[in-house]
Amino acid sequence: MAAEPLVQVHHLKKHFPQGRGMVKAVDDVSLNILPGETFGLVGESGCGKSTLGRTILGLYEATAGKVIFAGRELGVLSGGEMSRLRTQMQIIFQDPASSLNPLMTTGVNIQEALAIHRVGSSSTQRAEVERLLDEVGIGRQFQGTFPYELSVGQQQRVAVARALALKPKFIVCDEPVSSLDLSVQGQIINLLLNLQKEYGLAYLFISHDLRVVQFLSHHIAVMYLGHIVESGTTEEVYEHPLHPYTQALLSAVPEITAEGTQRRQRIVLSGEPPSPLNPPSGCPFHPRCERRKENCSKAMPELLRISGEHEVACILYTPESGGAESKE
Repeated sequence: MAAEPLVQVHHLKKHFPQGRGMVKAVDDVSLNILPGETFGLVGESGCGKSTLGRTILGLYEATAGKVIFAGRELGVLSGGEMSRLRTQMQIIFQDPASSLNPLMTTGVNIQEALAIHRVGSSSTQRAEVERLLDEVGIGRQFQGTFPYELSVGQQQRVAVARALALKPKFIVCDEPVSSLDLSVQGQIINLLLNLQKEYGLAYLFISHDLRVVQFLSHHIAVMYLGHIVESGTTEEVYEHPLHPYTQALLSAVPEITAEGTQRRQRIVLSGEPPSPLNPPSGCPFHPRCERRKENCSKAMPELLRISGEHEVACILYTPESGGAESKE
């Protein structure tokens, strides 16, 4: 029997007024995240990945659509109910230096979350901070230091400890390793995997690094200009990419075969991503797509289930063709 999703996102939209226009940062996104799994979200900078993550958590108020967490719709909860439920949903930001309070010591940065939600006594909170610092690999001896005295990798470990403090079920990891050196990236990734195994955490892992997402994720969604254009299991999307944008992204990842040749032929996209303030009509990718057809500019294709859990939003795949690529 399939597990019930921990996070359900239904037709979520987040639009920002700008001048006389509207930036459609997230435009009709639906996805499910299962308990204990990592859901990877990839796409170019500015496509709406971070906005989606923050709207799911309620840090941004949704323009339309709904988010259901552990069976409860977040948009209809009272302030008190949302505050209590928020302990189960946390976030790790890209830049730990800016997410930690520079005027607070490392220990107080972590303890603050426990204090705000009145979890235990002060002595219990301090003991929990020491345990968390040990668990994320810094050590309790650093609790009296300030963030600027730590390396970037150590700062990110503090951010992870702070996210864990309230014992959440779900963590949005918003580019958590992109500002780190490669060796430190590997350490943080292994830490996240170990914590997921120990606590059964579900992650929404946001990144532009396709290799990291492939290594970590059970399911993947590819985002372009506010839309999900392809999604499925890691194996389905990486082994059989369908959308032209996904194919272009994956072709940029170095992957050498046993014969010493690049596995995928490089696909170079023309032009720049359109402005979300003035998106193209129809499929947002069609101005850059070499396989575009006349109808691509007329309507945004809906996600079509191809096989298993693999879905794609592209006119090349139609219900009439049974999900196979159209040769027209």
